[in-house]
Amino acid sequence: MKRSGEMKRDLAGNDSTPLYAGVKQVILDRIHSGEWPPKYRVPSENELVVELGVSKMTANRALRELANEGELVRIQGVGSFVAERKGYSALFEVRNIAEEIAERGHIHEATVVVLARETASPEIADALELAIGAAVFHSLIVHSENGVPVQIEDRFVHPEAAPEYLEQDFTTLTPNAYLTAAAPLSGSEHVVEAAMPQAWECKLLTILKSEPCLTIRRRTWSAKQVVSTARLVYPGYRYRLEARSGKMFED
Repeated sequence: MKRSGEMKRDLAGNDSTPLYAGVKQVILDRIHSGEWPPKYRVPSENELVVELGVSKMTANRALRELANEGELVRIQGVGSFVAERKGYSALFEVRNIAEEIAERGHIHEATVVVLARETASPEIADALELAIGAAVFHSLIVHSENGVPVQIEDRFVHPEAAPEYLEQDFTTLTPNAYLTAAAPLSGSEHVVEAAMPQAWECKLLTILKSEPCLTIRRRTWSAKQVVSTARLVYPGYRYRLEARSGKMFED
């Protein structure tokens, strides 16, 4: 950790910066440089007061905002710790979650909760452009990264688009990978929502009922036929969704 004098010089680098923002930047600099790695205990409010010469209110606001932004995890009565980096998923790309996890050098695991032939509810029938009560294929899978659940994939598939869907082993092959081969993607539709998890989702994701989730509702097409409709649920504090558009240029 930097000595008190060094941290104070960092804080005084920009006179126009509010003190709490300066404290935040000092902490972020230590995190982003790797000096304070994930799970590292950062200085307490009282320690920041001494080291940086700011008020306790200023130190508290800096730590509180960094926790709200996902940079720190604050544990009542214990302290503040550098948060672990979240996994991420491309927002408007239809990607294979197993490949995304592998690209981060992590291990993907899938637990199949449901894989069955069912009758279409009015909502599912409308999404798949089928008659109410028509046969559909349903899969419910929990995807984990290094043993930690990061996504519930609740998917309904049009039987004509992938007639052998129920015969697949989705612990070794993701539905995305299979459907991409069986019915090559020609289009997709996405709806993103923030929602509180249902009780059964909390159990599958091992999260509390008070922890918000990110949800993507996705429909995919092959040619002019709807292939599947899926609801993808991510624990908000473990995952982030990203999207980029346009050309990216370097200075």
